[in-house]
Amino acid sequence: MEKITLKYLRQRLLSRENESHKHDYGRLLVVAGCETMPGAALLATGAALRSGCGLVMLHSTPRTLFAAAANYPSAMLSEDEGSHFSTVPENMERYSAIAVGPGLGWSPSTMNAVMDLLTEACRRHIPAVIDADAINILAVLPEWRGLIPPGSVLTPHKGELKRLLPADSDDQRESLAMELCAATGCHIVMKGYHTRIFRPDGGVLVNTTGNPGMAKGGSGDVLTGLIGGLLARGYKAADATALGVWIHGYAGDVLSAEKTMEAYDSQDLISRLECGFKRLYL
Repeated sequence: MEKITLKYLRQRLLSRENESHKHDYGRLLVVAGCETMPGAALLATGAALRSGCGLVMLHSTPRTLFAAAANYPSAMLSEDEGSHFSTVPENMERYSAIAVGPGLGWSPSTMNAVMDLLTEACRRHIPAVIDADAINILAVLPEWRGLIPPGSVLTPHKGELKRLLPADSDDQRESLAMELCAATGCHIVMKGYHTRIFRPDGGVLVNTTGNPGMAKGGSGDVLTGLIGGLLARGYKAADATALGVWIHGYAGDVLSAEKTMEAYDSQDLISRLECGFKRLYL
């Protein structure tokens, strides 16, 4: 087990060229939110916009897009008519990564759309961050392992991992997680105290930032958007996950010092992601 440290991350940072434009830094598709859970989509989108990637497209329902337009004018918007995710966006070949899951719900049409989306991502070799309801949907499908695109990331909390990988003990479940990574080439970010990252090569990374003040609704949505943006930016899953969990946790540490662990929320995390980037680049 290896710790994620400043030294570890600084060796893996990408730079930006003077002669460059937004299309050089990737395009992320965020598929998140429904009429009753628009906030999850906004948190993921806001974090993605702070990741360094070139363009962020949010595909969601009308109510969610209305809120996104008011809060994040830099995001592009793709409308899914109705009250929940039911239609895969057109022109999937434009995207360099996908973040899917926060606030989607479990409606039958959403389950079918998640399968269609991941099938298309597999066909086009587009890596995905699979989180929240997308993980829960996978857990009830018989052949779900074949829906994980190459180079993808799963970001379950303990409950989601239990549904995805039933086992008699946590140790057995972790063994199953490592087997899944080896079989599919994915990375699993097991969120929690000292978040761990399971890798296809059998290695395990453990995060060194973060605190209990982050145990609040929406923190995971921020992480999904951040890792998705880093994948779109050009980082491979191994580095996108390590950078994502460290920067995310560092933002929480900064906020705990500023506001105490009790008095900040997940929206505040987005505004402090820059602190982790500054610490890494300066």
